[in-house]
Amino acid sequence: MKLRRRLLLAYAALCRVVLGLTFLVSGFVKLADPMGMAHKLAAYGASVELPWDDASILWRIGAVALGGMEFSLGLYWLLGIKRLLTLRFTPVLMAVMTGLTVWVYRAHPVADCGCFGDAIVLTDGQTLAKNVVLLALSLGALMAGRRYIKRLITERNAWLVSIYTVVYSLVVALYSLHYLPVLDFTPYRLGADLRAAVKGEASRAGTAPLSQRDLAGLSSFFAYDAATGDDVTFPIVDHRGYSFLLIVPDVATADDGVGDRIADLYDAARAAGVPFYMLTASDPAGRSEWVDRTGAAYPMPGADITALRAMSRSNPGLLMLHDGVIVGKWSGNDLPQLAEGESPARLEQSPRTALVTLARLTLWFLVPLVLVIVADGVWVGHKYFRHYRYLKRFNHKHHIMRKKIVAGNWKMNKTLPEGIALATELRDTLAADAPACGVIICTPYIHLAPVAELLKGSVIGLGAENCADKESGAYTGEVSAAMVKSTGAQYVILGHSERRAYYHETAEILKEKVALALEHGLDVIFCIGEVLEDREAGRQNEVVKAQLEGSLFGLTAEQLSHIILAYEPVWAIGTGKTATADQAEEMHAFIRKTIADKFGAQAAEDITILYGGSCKPSNAKELFAKPDVDGGLIGGAALKAADFKGIIDAWKA
Repeated sequence: MKLRRRLLLAYAALCRVVLGLTFLVSGFVKLADPMGMAHKLAAYGASVELPWDDASILWRIGAVALGGMEFSLGLYWLLGIKRLLTLRFTPVLMAVMTGLTVWVYRAHPVADCGCFGDAIVLTDGQTLAKNVVLLALSLGALMAGRRYIKRLITERNAWLVSIYTVVYSLVVALYSLHYLPVLDFTPYRLGADLRAAVKGEASRAGTAPLSQRDLAGLSSFFAYDAATGDDVTFPIVDHRGYSFLLIVPDVATADDGVGDRIADLYDAARAAGVPFYMLTASDPAGRSEWVDRTGAAYPMPGADITALRAMSRSNPGLLMLHDGVIVGKWSGNDLPQLAEGESPARLEQSPRTALVTLARLTLWFLVPLVLVIVADGVWVGHKYFRHYRYLKRFNHKHHIMRKKIVAGNWKMNKTLPEGIALATELRDTLAADAPACGVIICTPYIHLAPVAELLKGSVIGLGAENCADKESGAYTGEVSAAMVKSTGAQYVILGHSERRAYYHETAEILKEKVALALEHGLDVIFCIGEVLEDREAGRQNEVVKAQLEGSLFGLTAEQLSHIILAYEPVWAIGTGKTATADQAEEMHAFIRKTIADKFGAQAAEDITILYGGSCKPSNAKELFAKPDVDGGLIGGAALKAADFKGIIDAWKA
């Protein structure tokens, strides 16, 4: 069992790292260059004849949404938050993506899938293999279950991370759309030696290192005279000194609102003797339209639209070359200004800018994230420290190792005045005659706050009868663990047979309730037990073990120390049948052995197991005399102070 758990934990760790980093990187490169991803989506759309053209804003919205979704999903995996959503959504996403890449592999509708934008280009076969592996990992993680994916931040504060991730994603993407990509993964980045690539020469010292893919992209650059069709590539890239390339892939969708700034820059460049070209894929009619709209007087060579979109994600955009090396890039929203006769040398940008930008982006994301994680850890540590001090005082008061407890479950009984009266009577009775065991009363929600105030300084602990499986939100009528804790209660009953039967609470629901209750500093009285059909079929051990496994086996030993078990023979409650003390002891011993097999002998020895059958003053002493019975969870008898006191007194010698 321990080996299986270790293997599942190792597998879960592998899944969270591989899936988390893959989605994080994939999402980030899309957010850093959303226009590049939009062009890729438009290519997919064109291959299936969708009605939207390349300039449609829908492609940009899709690129930002896809990048943000992948980036958030990657962070959820790495931090172990939103586990149920993450585990269920990832296989669905990967099934869709794998189906898409099967189609890409067979039909080749686009040059590459665009999974990692221009940062990492994979072949169709490599993309398919990657997605198959990710799909297999995500399905395996789903089958293993979320209990093996440990949270690095509590659910209470996970919403902060989610909101911050969305805001960060939008800021990076919108900035990149308005200006240029915050990181340039294209071959036409700062420092690229365009002249050397076109001429097939070695890049000169001081230029950006280029991969074979980058060199292939640069070397295929081709410009031609729009009137004659003659090749004018070499005159453009071979110029000694500075030159400007205005990039306008498509005149029809270009922003002509910057025409005056372009004209001013052209005039200053001409005065300084600096060549100025506009490269466009538009036809002669489009060029004429641009002249009419902007008054352009500069030459307009033609070029391939794919190359132009790689040269600048902006339409229009601007490149500055020096001896054929790209030394400046601007979007149409950030065009530089040049005084008449001034040398463009002042406008040069350093290729190191990309590294500085990456460092800033990383710090802007990691520093707030780390602060949230640290603050969350401090909060959790403070919470458990306070809870530890409470337990220490409780154990010291009773001088016992395994706590002996009698807990009352009022169920749906007692109005508020009646409940206050009963709690007052119990408090005064036990103050006059101190109990030899721990005493807890679990009341309806409406009693908790006033009864907590009433019981301050008394020997009686206070608990709720249930709590929600959600942290907070639009869940009308539910009461969260945080709300229960805020009333002053220290305990909560979970998994009661009535909740399982009438409200269909499953092991998964109860597991989430237990996690939230512990997270908010509540001790849990967790109920288990079999119905008559299971008892008659001899399945009681199997049923009880499954209930423990389904909701508690994902806990740590420390978390288990805040669990009190209550065995309920459901078949002996209101059926006319009676569970004997020997039958109770048999099941309690089995439960303790099951805990020992999972968490170790010491944990089994320390855990308190209450009997939740028909316990009355008349049979309490016999039940409590059994070595594995540590007290009772009392129903009807807890509604009368005298009867409840009679059961409590069964612990007195």
